[in-house]
Amino acid sequence: MHLPLLPLEVFRLRWSDALDLTPNVVVEHGQVIALCEYARQAGIRPGMRSGGVTALAPDARLHQRDSERERSALDGVALSLLQYTPEVALVDAASLVLDVSASLAAFGGRLALCRRVRGSVLQMGYSARLGMAPTAQAALLFAHAAQIRLRRSIRQPGMARRLNALPTLLLPATKPHADWLEGIGCTTLGQLRGLPRAGLQRRCGATLIEQLDKAYGEAPELYDWVEAPQQFDTRLELPERVEQAEAVLFAARRLVLQMVGWLNARQLAVSCFVLLLEHERGRQAVAPSALEITLAEAAWREDHLVRLLKERLGRLELTGPVIALRLVASRLQAMAPPTESLFPEPGGNVADYHRLIELLTARLGKENVLMSAPIADYRPEIRNHWLPAGPSANAPLAPPDVERPFWLLEKPLPLLVRDHRPFYGSPLKLLTSPERIESGWWDANCAVRDYFMAQGEDQACYWIYRERLGEEWRWFLHGLFA
Repeated sequence: MHLPLLPLEVFRLRWSDALDLTPNVVVEHGQVIALCEYARQAGIRPGMRSGGVTALAPDARLHQRDSERERSALDGVALSLLQYTPEVALVDAASLVLDVSASLAAFGGRLALCRRVRGSVLQMGYSARLGMAPTAQAALLFAHAAQIRLRRSIRQPGMARRLNALPTLLLPATKPHADWLEGIGCTTLGQLRGLPRAGLQRRCGATLIEQLDKAYGEAPELYDWVEAPQQFDTRLELPERVEQAEAVLFAARRLVLQMVGWLNARQLAVSCFVLLLEHERGRQAVAPSALEITLAEAAWREDHLVRLLKERLGRLELTGPVIALRLVASRLQAMAPPTESLFPEPGGNVADYHRLIELLTARLGKENVLMSAPIADYRPEIRNHWLPAGPSANAPLAPPDVERPFWLLEKPLPLLVRDHRPFYGSPLKLLTSPERIESGWWDANCAVRDYFMAQGEDQACYWIYRERLGEEWRWFLHGLFA
């Protein structure tokens, strides 16, 4: 089953549509070949001369067709669509073919897959028409046919009936012979197929016969499938200067979609990627702003990666206007296979916990999201250690088999003693037997303490200790219980 993607307006400037309401028109040899919706509303039509465009819309922007940029855009779309199938091929200057035979069940059927493919292309900033058929050539013809509404046919007999009704000139090899075919009244592919093959081949060549046989599934089709590069390092020029970090997200999403397709094709997950925001060049050159995003757990889902990028861009202050973006996947690992366990692991969904940590880190900054990383030491002020949350943090040690307060003071607070009882706002009542800690004899911070859980008259609980200083004992407040 083939799903050709036909971005007939791959050079259509939908990006500019999102930024302003100015009509944008692409011209080649002085004639309009593509236009945005605002230009269409102004009365501009394909084939119109440049002078007519300026007469109808004096503020319209005229862009010369750039074949290299079109091919770069199509390469980017092809890379992003690798997330649906590893078999994606470029057919011509504006067409892609996807072999989705093995992907239909994985993505919920043909209708759901078509919706997802069309959505991915729209997120990349381009429009597309889709066709589906058992052969790639037939699916391409369905996608090109403007006069039919239903462009999907999954069975061979139905495909042949619909192909028979299509105009003859949809087949690329028939265009040089358009006058002759019109003169003999051959207007549909069904009529073309009914002509004597030997005479048709002598007059029109073997290419036409070959394309016709491929469309009807009577000849094999061979394509050079797109190969994902070894490393992901992609750059994108912006159509105009961007001065707000939030506006960069529209373009950055395109790069993320390409990275998602690349990750799926390579069966990898990314745990760290870097977005470089390039600024002015020349005399007023400014070093690129680097935005590094580290994930607590390697991921390859587009929605999750875009959400993290959005949070980080929302906190970024640009040093100057952005003219280009570059996305680099800097740390990768093999994609985790799906679990084969019938029942979920105890302890909840670890992936959701990691996503929460990543989201908080992106929103608040990694210096403000910490996780416990205790050190093997009996002294609480040394054992109580914190590191930025993330994959680089050490695995926490098992907590001691005694009750500990959640809030440990950075520096113990000396307590008064009244009537032989420690005093903190009110006399404190000891609730537990002493827990003795004698540690640190190997350094200058030797601790000889007896810890207690104590309670004040307001029922608040405290963690206090009694320390021996020579012949004298002194009391300190070290922590507070919730």
